[in-house]
Amino acid sequence: MPEQQAAGIVIAGAGHAGGSAAAFLRQYGWQGPITLVGEEALPPYQRPPLSKAWLKGEADGAGLALRPVAFYAKQDIALRLSTRILALDRAGQRLLLADGGAVPYDRLILALGASPRRLSLPGCALDGVLELRTTLDADRIKAALGPGVRLAVIGGGYIGLEVAASARALGAEAVVIEREARVLARVASAELSAYVTEQHRAQGVTILCGADVEGLEGQAGRVAGIRLRDGALISCDVALIGVGAVPNDGLAREAGLAVAGGILVDERARTEDALIHAIGDCTVRPVPLYGRKLRLESVPNAIEQAKQAAADLCGRAQPAPEVPWFWSDQYVLRIQIAGLLHEVARTVARRDPATGGVAFFHLAADGCVQAVEAVSASAEFMAGRQMIAKRLPVAAEALADPARAMRELIPS
Repeated sequence: MPEQQAAGIVIAGAGHAGGSAAAFLRQYGWQGPITLVGEEALPPYQRPPLSKAWLKGEADGAGLALRPVAFYAKQDIALRLSTRILALDRAGQRLLLADGGAVPYDRLILALGASPRRLSLPGCALDGVLELRTTLDADRIKAALGPGVRLAVIGGGYIGLEVAASARALGAEAVVIEREARVLARVASAELSAYVTEQHRAQGVTILCGADVEGLEGQAGRVAGIRLRDGALISCDVALIGVGAVPNDGLAREAGLAVAGGILVDERARTEDALIHAIGDCTVRPVPLYGRKLRLESVPNAIEQAKQAAADLCGRAQPAPEVPWFWSDQYVLRIQIAGLLHEVARTVARRDPATGGVAFFHLAADGCVQAVEAVSASAEFMAGRQMIAKRLPVAAEALADPARAMRELIPS
């Protein structure tokens, strides 16, 4: 067990990554102090349901919580919520707080997350222009939606599409405005983009691609429309800006840590400072399966890096590298993605006429599966994860044949 002092481990950020790190530290045997510092008023909670079940009124605070609040007291994890960190004093080994106080640390884990990317367009400050990252944001969106309300979503990423789907479930009209030639252009294949677009249009969502926004226009201080560069005006009662997220790496940068589109860490989630780890959406990390460093925004990534940091601090063996994976729920669709779309030479579609499910397998030139995108096709997703991890060639013709059981296709 590493030497422990009174200040113990401080975790800056009480989101999914930070909350998971605290729990893994106790699970792995850390017996010193653990302090979790978070800017929001709530203990760690799950963010993915905010755009889905929370908006539709299908989830409450208890269901959103990562763990029951009693867990933290039972595990002797100190919570300092509603606490904003102003600066990281590495020389003094402390966090400087907005209230004038400070939190000393022996070891520090930065789990600072990401923030919605903002647009510098006219009208962004109008009432009714919203973003989604926290429960407060989600509550504002939920209060604004309802039958007959016109929602305009700027950005055709997963968050925007999920909110559009929830809006339709609540009886609102929805239009998605995407600058790129297709939705999900930065995170999905053209095949999945086309499939998702078709499903949304079938549900009554208007999707406009290749559409540049010039500004937001209002009446009496409230948003009333989105003006496109071609002159078109998209009328709306509420607008959601969902154009991605940026890592909260400013604290690290100002403290002199290496940052390049996120806090740079190694395979143990260590920064260049021997006393500081960093995990989750704020980091750029090695992804061994693909031989590169990337910033991954996902709950599985947050949990994997939380395990890495906790194992390193507790002197345990590192967990085996995982295949990156992601998911999204839209209408009755369960979208599950494993792997990354790098160096894809061929794409194979596998469709199940009986269930309506579809999976797109993306193969490298050597026939190995690089990624799988499955829609309502859990067996294909789970098998695809194993195929990616094994890095052995799979016959494209067999992948395309729904009569072939997936378990038979997993290389041994």
